[in-house]
Amino acid sequence: MEKLSWTKDIFGSKLEIRQGASKIGSINWDNMLSSQAQAMINGKLFTLNREFFLSKLEIYDSNSQALLGTIMINFFNTRSDVLINGKRFELEIKNFWQSRWSWKFNGNDIISYTSHEFVTKDKGTIELATPINDEVEILILLGLFVRNQFILFMLLILLIVLIVII
Repeated sequence: MEKLSWTKDIFGSKLEIRQGASKIGSINWDNMLSSQAQAMINGKLFTLNREFFLSKLEIYDSNSQALLGTIMINFFNTRSDVLINGKRFELEIKNFWQSRWSWKFNGNDIISYTSHEFVTKDKGTIELATPINDEVEILILLGLFVRNQFILFMLLILLIVLIVII
C-alpha cells in the first residue's frame, strides 16, 4: 500500500502533496475563500471549481478544459458519487469529525485519507490501495478539495455561531 502525505495551513491558500520527501502535487487557491483552484499532480494540471454554496465540485483538465468529474456534496450525508471515465466512485466520510474519508470502487476502499492535526495546519496521510493512474490522480485531488470545502463549511458555521452569541 502506497502512502502519501498532505499539508495545508488552516487559513492558507496552498495545499501540498508529498510522496516521502518529494513534492508530487499541489492545490493553489487565489485566497482562502476562493471558489476556484489550480491543481497539479505528477506533472498534470487541473482546475477545480465549486459553486458558491459549496455543494457542487468540478474538476477540469487545465489543458483541454474538458470536464473530468462532478461531485455534489451534502454536508449532512456521509456518501457522494462521482463518475470518471464511465466508472462510479463513491466518497464516504468515515466519522463525525470528518477526519477520515475514502474513495470506494465496487464497495472497496481504494484511497483512504486521514487528517492528523487541525490547530495551525490541516495535514494528514493518503493511503492508496490501488496503483496510481489518471483516475486515481483525479480522485486524490477531488478528495483533498472536498476536505477543504468541509473546513470552510465548519468555519462558516463557527462564524455564524459567534455572530449569534455576540
